[in-house]
Amino acid sequence: MKNKPLLYLGIIVAVAIGLPVAYYLLSPLWINVEVDESFPTAMPADVSAQATQAMSTAMAEPTKMMEEAMPEANMTLLAQGSFYDIIHVGSGQALFYQLADGTRILRLQDFEVDNGPELHVYLVPIDPVSASVGVEIEGAVDLGFLKGNIGDQNYEIPAELDLSQFKSVVIWCQPFRVPFIAAPLMVQ
Repeated sequence: MKNKPLLYLGIIVAVAIGLPVAYYLLSPLWINVEVDESFPTAMPADVSAQATQAMSTAMAEPTKMMEEAMPEANMTLLAQGSFYDIIHVGSGQALFYQLADGTRILRLQDFEVDNGPELHVYLVPIDPVSASVGVEIEGAVDLGFLKGNIGDQNYEIPAELDLSQFKSVVIWCQPFRVPFIAAPLMVQ
């Protein structure tokens, strides 16, 4: 029985390596990350100055009713879609806005998805997105790590990106190369 110590050593090494790997891959299944980002409000300088002046006037005379309305930041809804399940369960809205300063954002609103390891937000040129595992989606653009699997969150869209080339937003698991959920984009 000279092999018993070698067997025990092998088991110890397997457990020492296997447990951290298993925790990394499986822990997102029971750990939720909640996000609650406010909607970005980029106002042009003149609108911002008007808003600041209106607030100063209102604070100086708190009992007086203001006759002028607060200036509003202009924003345009460019596209939107509701998430549907692919490999995992999720819900919420994908909303593309252009703010007054020209910045474009993707807002995930009332959003929830099963958590997983290394989830990313992708824009893809296809709709519907298939439930293929291990196959990259050609033409996908990665907007970065998913900030949280629950809650409202914003992702800036690169200025040079032509949104008309994309048909879906996908929550993508990089280690397993699998789409969790997707939202088809309906142009406004």
